[in-house]
Amino acid sequence: MDVLIIGQGISGTCLSYFLEKENISFLVIDDANNNAPSRVAAGIINPVTGRRIVRTWMIEELLEFSLQFYTKLGDELNIKAISQKQIIDFFPSPQMKLAFEDRFKEGETYLQKPVDENSFLHQFNYDFGYGMVSPSYSVHLQTLLPAWRNKLINQDQLLEETFDITQLKIEQDAVYYKDITAQKIIFCDGVQSYQNNFFNKLPFAPNKGEMLIVEIPELSTDYFYKKGMVLAPLSESGLFWLGSNYLWEFEHENPTKEFYLQAEQLLQTWLKLPFKILEHRASVRPATIERRPFVGFHPKYSSIGILNGMGTKGCSLAPYFAKQLSGNICSNKPILPEVNISRFKKILSP
Repeated sequence: MDVLIIGQGISGTCLSYFLEKENISFLVIDDANNNAPSRVAAGIINPVTGRRIVRTWMIEELLEFSLQFYTKLGDELNIKAISQKQIIDFFPSPQMKLAFEDRFKEGETYLQKPVDENSFLHQFNYDFGYGMVSPSYSVHLQTLLPAWRNKLINQDQLLEETFDITQLKIEQDAVYYKDITAQKIIFCDGVQSYQNNFFNKLPFAPNKGEMLIVEIPELSTDYFYKKGMVLAPLSESGLFWLGSNYLWEFEHENPTKEFYLQAEQLLQTWLKLPFKILEHRASVRPATIERRPFVGFHPKYSSIGILNGMGTKGCSLAPYFAKQLSGNICSNKPILPEVNISRFKKILSP
C-alpha cells in the first residue's frame, strides 16, 4: 500500500479523494468520533473575516478551487455538497456599521449594502442595520462526510477504529501499523497530532468551540445570519447550526451550561420566530499560532506526513492543500512554503 491516512475529517476526506484520482493506493483509519471538529463545524466559507473586515488569506484562489472541488465531488457522490449563500451581518454596534461602510467605500467587492435595511425586521430584532457578504458558501459536511465514508467502506479503504500510535513502527522508506504496511503515513487527525511525538513541537493553538442544533421551520435557508454568533442552515430542512465560541483555555472538551444559556438568550432576544433547541455539542479545533496550516513531511522521517492545522477554515483550506500534498506524493511537486512544515525543520529535528 502507498499511503495510510489517519482521520476522515475534511482533511482526510480531501486527501483520500485526490490520492484516488492519482491511482495511489491508500487506507483511511478513523474512529467515527461524532465530536470531531469536521462533524461539529457549520461548513461556512466566508471571504472576509474579523472586526476589520479584511479578506481571508488566499481567498481568491481558495474560493474558486473550493467551489469546483465540492461541486465535482458532490456530482460523483450524487449529493449536493456545496451551496452559495449570502451572509446577513447584523451590526452589533454603530462602530461596526461604520467599519463595514468604510470597507465598502474602499471598494471591497465581497461586501454589499442592502436596498432596505428593514427587510429582516419580521424575523429578527436588530438596531443598527446590516450588511451583506457575497458570495459565501455552505459546505454540507453532514451529508458529504458520511457519503464519502460509505464509498470508502464499500471499497474496503476504511478501517473503523481508534488509531493507536504505540503500534506504529517507522522505517525510512516504510511504516508498519499492526499488520498493515505502507510507504507513507499522513496524519489528518486534528488535535490528536498535537499529542503525537512526531508533531507535538509544531505551534498548534487548539481552541474549543460549542454549537447548538436549532429547529427554525419559518427561517429562510438562503442566508447565513450573523450577530455575535452565526446561524447557518444545515442540509436537513428547517435545521440550523448556531455557534460558535472560541476558548483558548478550557478545563474539558465537553459542552458547557454557560454556552448553552448564552446561546439560548441570544436566540430569545435576536430571533422573532419560534425555535426549538435540539442538540448541544462541542469540539476542539486544530488551530495554529501562525494561522497557517501544517502540510508536508517530517524533516527527519520522510515517510511521515501531516495535513492539519486548518482551524476554522478547513472547508476552504483542506481541498487546496490536500491537492498540493497529493501532488507532492505523486510527482514531488512543491508545497507552498507558507504551509510546508519544512519551515519548522529546526524544532522538528533537533
